[in-house]
Amino acid sequence: MSLSATMPAASGRSDIEAATIRAISWRLIPFLVLAYFFSYLDRVNLSFAALTMNAELKFSPLVFAWGAGIFFIGYFIFEVPSNLALERFGASRWIARIMVTWGIISALMALVSGPWSFYTLRFLLGVAEAGFFPGIILYLTYWYPAQYRARFLAAFAVAVPVSTVIGAPVSSLLLGLDGTMGLRGWQWLFIVEGIPSVVLGLVTWFYLTNRPEHASWLSAEQKAWLAARLEAETAAKQAAGHMTLGEALSSPKVIMLSLIYFGFVGALYGMQFWLPQIVKAFGLSNVQTGFVTAIPYAFGTAAMILWARHSDATRERVMHVGAPLILIAVALAASSVIGDPTLTMVALTVAAIGVFCVFGVFWTLPTAWLSGTAAAGAIALINSVGNLAGFGGPYLVGWIKDTTGSATHGLLALSLLPLIAGLLVFFGGHESKVEFAGGAPAE
Repeated sequence: MSLSATMPAASGRSDIEAATIRAISWRLIPFLVLAYFFSYLDRVNLSFAALTMNAELKFSPLVFAWGAGIFFIGYFIFEVPSNLALERFGASRWIARIMVTWGIISALMALVSGPWSFYTLRFLLGVAEAGFFPGIILYLTYWYPAQYRARFLAAFAVAVPVSTVIGAPVSSLLLGLDGTMGLRGWQWLFIVEGIPSVVLGLVTWFYLTNRPEHASWLSAEQKAWLAARLEAETAAKQAAGHMTLGEALSSPKVIMLSLIYFGFVGALYGMQFWLPQIVKAFGLSNVQTGFVTAIPYAFGTAAMILWARHSDATRERVMHVGAPLILIAVALAASSVIGDPTLTMVALTVAAIGVFCVFGVFWTLPTAWLSGTAAAGAIALINSVGNLAGFGGPYLVGWIKDTTGSATHGLLALSLLPLIAGLLVFFGGHESKVEFAGGAPAE
């Protein structure tokens, strides 16, 4: 992925500023994107394994929904402790630990033989992965001033749609290994896609730099500029109202952001886990399903980067989060009542564009006014509460499919979650003055 679209413009920027942001971005973003790519691939390869695994193991839609969703229960329980551990032990060690354990457990999914082994390994996968995404969100606040944050959060999060654009065809092709060395195709899918996470986790231990002051790859002048900018922003946040960890976790703003994220995540995973089965129902082969499923995410990738850059350039967050949430709701509702496969895919593509536009900008909302341990805990809480919808969204669609025989009917009910979330965004507003205090003028 090229970082040119996210790099600071030369005009209005000092040479040291441009050079510092460029050095940080080329050092961190490609590596973090690769790590998140495998994280998300290990999380959603289940949706492709289901194309053959469900029939072979006699899993009903409700059993699959429970297994897909129980991941997020383990994730929820260990999210806040994991993010606080990252703050204490450093990103390189803790992220490495997370990646190695989730890679091993993901590969062990090949041993699933019935509902209870399925539930157990999915729960443990959630426990293992807890803290990775909010940990990286926190980690990026150590390196990027507010005016660059949305575009580089989006550059990191672009791994989500890319993991489907690339992973969907690859996963469907791996299903073709059925019978090789006595293993089913879905077993090969888990093994082949789990091993790279273990290898990359070992590399992470040595590659990631915990803090800017430890970065031997930045000059003394670059470190001084970055420290001054970030300290000015932290001082502005504390002047607006310093929060302890306990105050942050009980803050009405944090609770509202958790509810907003809940609505967003419900739509994201409800669509993510069931989309391959919805597409397969059009009468396509496994390979065709993989390529067609990738289409919405290809459009979402481009939209994510452009939308986040526009948000940074205009220094506007509320419309850039709220409007795409409303768009998701409308598109999901439309997809549930359209009978034509082509028009259904158009609606789901629009929904995916909305999903990834939100993904690229949402995390600027809490990081605008939180710092330190309060930020670590609040980010983890928002992500953990939000990801409970990763259980509720797929389960809702699965229950409706079990009842009606159609997953598309579940998308109509699912559309209520982003609709409510979007309205909450407009109601809650944003601390723009605090976020950009001490920063340079907008581009």
